Amino acid sequence: MPEIRTERLVLRQWRESDLRPWAAMNADREVREHFDGVLTREQSEASAARFRAAIEQRGWGWWAVEVRETGEFIGFTGLDPVDEDMPFTGVEAGWRLARSSWGHGFATEAALAVLAFGFETLALPEILAVTTAGNLRSQAVMRRIGMTRDPADDFDDPTVPEGPLRRSVVYRIRAGLRAPAGP
Repeated sequence: MPEIRTERLVLRQWRESDLRPWAAMNADREVREHFDGVLTREQSEASAARFRAAIEQRGWGWWAVEVRETGEFIGFTGLDPVDEDMPFTGVEAGWRLARSSWGHGFATEAALAVLAFGFETLALPEILAVTTAGNLRSQAVMRRIGMTRDPADDFDDPTVPEGPLRRSVVYRIRAGLRAPAGP
């Protein structure tokens, strides 16, 4: 799998050295605020192994993200087919960054690179993104990269227990409707 490089980031295959900072991210309650709890080190390592295997198999998926200048691992971004138990189909874009990387435009920069890959390399007709109704930071990234939301697409995520995290929103962007480049 070739690396995807942006002005400040590298999207790449997972490495053994990513596991410690990945586990720390997933143990951070603020990073996991819009998920059903934090993850153990073992759960984090298992997820990274699944991400690595998907990239090896398909050539794309949830890539590790590092800062080009320093080589620091700061999270993940990428594309993945929508889970079968969702009320819609397609390919989803997503991102999760360490709290120390918030507010620098990294999520937007990485997401724009993911859209370019999805549309130009995979020739996807549409890419979507899903988050909890309360995740306003992630929804702001979705709007910045040119995605739009139709409230008729909102749904209660069947994989999430009853509660405030269950209500989810869907943003979409079609090929040819691209946001301006840059964070």
